[in-house]
Parts: sequence; structure tokens; C-alpha cells
Amino acid sequence: MAALEQPPALKAMIPFITWSEPLDGTIARGGALELGTGASWTLQQGLDQLMRRHRHDRRALGRAIAALVADYDRLAEENYWKLPLRGFEPVARHRIAGLRGMEALDDAAAADHFRVAGKHHRVGVPTFNIGGWYDIFLAGTIDNYLAMRELGKPAKLLLGPWAHGAVTNPIGERNFGYGAQLTFMDLRVDFLSLQLRWFDHWLKGLDTGLMEEPPVRIFVMGLDRWRDEPAWPLQRAVPTPWYLRADGGLSPDPPTADEGTDGYAYDPANPVPTRGGALLMTPEFRSGPLDQRPVEAREGVLVYTSRPLQKDLEVTGPLTVRLWAATTAVSTDWVARLCDVSPDGLSINIADGISRVRGEPGVAAEQELDLWATSNVFRAGHRIRLQVTSSCFPRWDRNLNTGERVGEGTRMEVARQTIFHDPGRPSHVLLPVVPI
Repeated sequence: MAALEQPPALKAMIPFITWSEPLDGTIARGGALELGTGASWTLQQGLDQLMRRHRHDRRALGRAIAALVADYDRLAEENYWKLPLRGFEPVARHRIAGLRGMEALDDAAAADHFRVAGKHHRVGVPTFNIGGWYDIFLAGTIDNYLAMRELGKPAKLLLGPWAHGAVTNPIGERNFGYGAQLTFMDLRVDFLSLQLRWFDHWLKGLDTGLMEEPPVRIFVMGLDRWRDEPAWPLQRAVPTPWYLRADGGLSPDPPTADEGTDGYAYDPANPVPTRGGALLMTPEFRSGPLDQRPVEAREGVLVYTSRPLQKDLEVTGPLTVRLWAATTAVSTDWVARLCDVSPDGLSINIADGISRVRGEPGVAAEQELDLWATSNVFRAGHRIRLQVTSSCFPRWDRNLNTGERVGEGTRMEVARQTIFHDPGRPSHVLLPVVPI
């Protein structure tokens, strides 16, 4: 954002875990509000406002800070659940700046003041974009890199197995190895040295060799090793559909006959809880890869699982789910999550996404969910799994199924959801399969 102002002293930059489109992971995603990040961040930023408001009365300042922190500590058990979201009760109570994003869901221009997407032509300097597979700004990191490359600007991309603010090993419940850490990448370079090489090249004109190296470096999960690539997305990756099938199956073979439908009830009063993923929330909600079996055991979550793989399968690149679905509600959410299931049954989340939709109740329609991207090798003996549900709370705000304007509703309705997987409505996840 600062670079858009074209300061004359700026000659090169390293955007680290930064966004591009604020409606894609910053304040919202797929039409749903990023409540988990927004509420947590808003209350933390409120501390600065309280300090300025009570700067001449230290006792009042102490009381105000203690009260705000108490509300922050109650987010998980109480305050995330407050309705309506407009006039969010903890924010109103402390008279601090409110939750961002709700206006932008009605009018995208409302977020233009911190939108980078579409303005990259104003960034005239070389950029080294760095992010993580479980970072809240993964999509923005990739989009910024692609936009600069398209404009012909010098740019590089590095993606590790990290979450936002978590760049040391382990990440979540996964041990990716000592060399996965930002400070010991591939046991060859640390983050500071990498930055110095970049800036020595562009600011001092030194030959550091960095620009002769491939422009993309990614960490391949499953193999747990770093790899250089000539481009992103990988040109050799083949978009391959894996289809939802009867009896909870997931297969590269499409359905050839009517296999019936699957259904569940989505009750906003009892949403599926957030567990792992690209999070920046209160401490109760750990980010990164976590065991998904507690989520998969719940009612209201459909699980589609492949047979054990006969050989390793690499999936590297953008991920998309095309879901044929119907709902009894005038508006509802669809959530999909890709998981890697090991032979002992451990189910680890790889990537997920959400789509908030409106339509005619009871009418089947194809919904597209953007799961962003990953690089993961599903090892031989492992299984590929796709979860389908309608909530991930409080990461994303609950769709109350009533069709009311975001943030204004307090009334809830239960939606009856139907998923189709037949020849005419072949729900599937599109995996970028890389030949091994």
C-alpha cells in the first residue's frame, strides 16, 4: 500500500505475508466476513485508541485497558457469538473503531482505500513476495507476485509451510523438519541473509547471484523439502478432477449413473467450529495443519474420501471445488476443505474455502469455491479427503440463512442442504496434479 504512493526513495521491497484484494482473505472471503481475524484485530487496535483517549488519566486508562482485554479474552466463549454484528457489542461498549468489511460486502468500493489489486502498475520497484501455505494472506502474496510478473517487473516468490506469525517448526501439529523454518530455510539461508542478498543486488549493484536463480521457491509438504520452479503456477501441473461419489467416495472416475444425493442440516445456532487453517485469531484457535477428525465426526459435515493411493500423488497449484448443491434457504454458505489422511486415520487439513450464495430455494446450482493453493504430496497409502459443510465459525461469520443484510440479522433459520453427484451434476475438486 505504501509503495502505491511511489516514494522516490523506494528502490526495492520484500512484501512479507501481505494482501492484495481485501475481500479475499483480509476483511472477507467468498462473500463471508473474516470475523475471527476482524474481531480479534479490532479489539487489539482499540488499545491504542484508549491510550490516546485517557492519556491524561492513568487510572482511567488502566480500567479501560483491563475492561477491553477482558472482552478480548471472552471472544471465543462469548463475544464472537454476539449479534447483530453491526454495532458489535464489545466494540460499542468501549467506543472504538468498529468491525471492518460489512460495508464492502455491499459495495466493493468501500474497501478501495486499502486495496492493492488492480493498482500494481503504480508499484515500479522490484518485489520479492514471501508467504506461507497456511497464511491468511496466501492468495494476496501469490496475486501480488503474478501481477508484477505480468507487468514485466522483476519479481520473485517464496512460499513456506507457515501460518501468519508462525514461521518456526512445528506448524500446527505438523513437524515439517528443521529446514522448514524461516530462519533455517533448507539449512542454507536465513531470512535476514536472503533479504540482504536482494537489497545488495538492487541497492548496491552487487552480484549476489540471486537473480540468476529460479524466480519461484516452494516448500513441498508431504515430501517436506524445498524446490525451485521456473514459474507459478507450474506449467507441468495437470488440472485433474476428483469426483464426489456415493457412500462418501472420492474418485478420479466420474459418476456414470444416478448415485442419489447427500444431505445435512445447517443450524447457525450450532455451527461447525474452526479448527486449524489460515487463521489469525485468539489463542484458542491454533492456525496451520491440525487433526480434523473432531470436525469430521460432527453432524452437518459430509466427508468424501478416496481409496488408499497406490503411489505418491503431488498436488501443487491453485485449488478449486465445483459443487452442485441446493438449499432450502434464500441465502447460505458452502465450505469445502481438502485433507490428507494417513494410514492411521489422521486427517490433516491442507486448504479450504467458503462461498456465500443467494438463490432460489430448492434449486440445484453449481457453486465454485476457491481453496487458494497448496503444494502437498499425498504419499502412497494415504487417502485424499474433501469435507463439505456450511460453516467454519468463528473464523467466518455465520450465515443466518435468512437473507438479511450482513451484520444486521439476529434471527436464525435451519437450512436443509443437498449435495449432488450424478453425471449431469458432477461435484468435484480440481487438483493440479504434478507428474512424479
